[in-house]
Order: sequence, then structure tokens, then C-alpha cells
Amino acid sequence: MDEASKTKALWGPLEHQILQGNGIDIGCGPDPILPNVRRFDVEDGDANCITQYVHEQFDFVFSSHCLEHMFDPQKTILEWWQLVKPGGHLVFIVPDEDLYEQGRFPSTFNIDHKATFTLSKHRSWSPVSHNVLDLANSLPKGKLIKLELQDIGYDRRLLTFGSPHVTNPIMWLVLRVYRCIRRRVFNYKYRLQMFEKREPLYFRCDQTVGKAMAQIQCIVQKQA
Repeated sequence: MDEASKTKALWGPLEHQILQGNGIDIGCGPDPILPNVRRFDVEDGDANCITQYVHEQFDFVFSSHCLEHMFDPQKTILEWWQLVKPGGHLVFIVPDEDLYEQGRFPSTFNIDHKATFTLSKHRSWSPVSHNVLDLANSLPKGKLIKLELQDIGYDRRLLTFGSPHVTNPIMWLVLRVYRCIRRRVFNYKYRLQMFEKREPLYFRCDQTVGKAMAQIQCIVQKQA
């Protein structure tokens, strides 16, 4: 399931009310959050300095799993904030560093991540950690509307915090062979379920490739 579909499944009346009118989705690729938004991705310019490419303001600015790819999230989010009309909203979603990166940086599951994020900590294990609460409070004339950890479907029993990606070299080889056979022979509907249940014991598991979520959502309104 793609990230946009998982995110929209959690929307309540607040999100439906906010995400109306003229909007822009930053870093959406081919999967914008709504069909009528303006899309902005790498082919349109550099989202680190988006105001060089976009010269208008919007009722809402939306971005999901893009800020972690920016060189300086604090500077970038101020750029994005300039695109929000007075009275409008900035909605951004980032991976939670404990649930997604699981105590290791550079990220095991996405080597392009340049930053990690947490709701709010006094100290983080990550050398590039950012508190989302601090980012929200840094926005001029910003009013925090919603800040939440979205971890629907996440199984913390499979969380291998800080452990190396491969913990058993023999199982690594066995698993590589198995995965090769599975891709070539088995239909995905008929996987070897018992073996896959044991897979997280030997490998750090990215649960977000399925239905699980490991992200933080923040909504900030620009005061008129």
C-alpha cells in the first residue's frame, strides 16, 4: 500500500476541512495526495529552495516523506511556510526516527535520508535529529493545530533498535536464496508463511513496506 493511501485512510474531519481549495503537494512524485493539487517534485526544481520556483501562495501546503531528504530541514520548512496563505495550513509528514530508522543512521532502509525526526526529545541517538515540535514552533505566526505519532499496524515486537541490519550471516545467505526462489517461482499469495514470520529475528524489518505506519504528522496554521 502506498504512503498516500495509508495517510488518507487516517484522515478525520480536521484534515478534510483543511485540505480544500488551492493546494500544493511537495515531493509527491506520481502519487499526489489529492488529484487537483499542484505537484512539485525533482523535475520541477529543488524543494530545498522552493520559493525560487514557485511564486504564489496556497490554501494548504502538503508534503509527505520529503523533508527527511532535505539538506537543512529547519531552513527548508521556512521556505515551504512562505507558500502558505494567511489563514492557510502547512501539513507535513516525516518518518519517526525510533520506529523507522530504529536507532541507526545512515538509515538502513533509505540511504538518501539526510535527517531524522522525533516528536520532541531532550536528547536523541541520531546526530541529525530534529524535534517536529520545535520545527512547528519556529514558523512565524504559526499556530500548531495537530501533532501526532501515526503508528497504526506497527508491531513493536519486531523492533530491533540499534541492532545491525544483518545479525546472522548464515541466515543472510539462506534468506537471499529463499528470496530469489520466491521472486522467480512462488506467487506472492502463497509465500512460505512460517519462514517469513521468522525473518525479523535475523533481519531488521521495514514494516512500512506493508500496511504499517511509522510516521509523524504535523499541521500548522498561519495566523492572519
